[in-house]
Amino acid sequence: MDDVTVNEWHNYAKSWAKHAGAMMIEARQKSNFDREYKSGHELVTSTDIAIDEYLCENIRQTFPDHLILSEESSPDLAFAQGASVPVWVIDPIDGTINFAQGLLHVAVSIAVYYQGERWVGVVHAPFLQETYTAVKGQGAWLNSEPIQVSQRSDLRNAIVATGFPYNKETLPTLIEQLQAVLSRCQDIRRNGSAALDLCAVARGQMDAYYETVKPWDMAAGALIAEEAGAIVGHFHEQNSKWPKKINGEFLLAATPDLYHPLLDVLQVAGE
Repeated sequence: MDDVTVNEWHNYAKSWAKHAGAMMIEARQKSNFDREYKSGHELVTSTDIAIDEYLCENIRQTFPDHLILSEESSPDLAFAQGASVPVWVIDPIDGTINFAQGLLHVAVSIAVYYQGERWVGVVHAPFLQETYTAVKGQGAWLNSEPIQVSQRSDLRNAIVATGFPYNKETLPTLIEQLQAVLSRCQDIRRNGSAALDLCAVARGQMDAYYETVKPWDMAAGALIAEEAGAIVGHFHEQNSKWPKKINGEFLLAATPDLYHPLLDVLQVAGE
């Protein structure tokens, strides 16, 4: 893959993400968004839909031969399996509950996946005024400044981020894992945005992050964390057939020295 093409994807993604962020700010300032629930419990707002439409329209106009994998309009990964063209993996609002509640940890996430690899990742958090970007092999950036993971090497002193699903059926296992991790680390944080949790690992605010999420939640953030020096992998065998690089099942991202100790803790707790 040539740098000119990948950097073009990156520039478009960054521009679109910032415009999407402005749409979030305007919607919150005017309080002019509606709330609905998917599957009876998963919140989606009219702003999610509006940003999804904006992103999809621009991607289709600019790259008509590319595919789009979006949480709101095209959440089925089957068509992306073995795709011979780039796939844009987008989450219009990662942290929808935070957005609706007036909290700050909200982001638009845009990634480009092609030939089994994540090539571009952009996570823009408008209420924090933070724009995280990465291009495969070129490093990770926050507001155009290079970032890297923390140098934390002792799990006992680590701050670990995680999250919890809308579906509560797996809570017993999740609580067991939480207890195992919390008893061995310094503390746990739950901010409500997987994309921003991965970016927090990338910039050294968090030392590790684990959770099961969807591709659009993690595709961009995982590349950003990886390019900042994190090890990104999975702490259990994945059940879905999603492509590995955009499979958020049992996702684990951590500093190099903490990855394997935390992996051991999670694997034992999940048995």
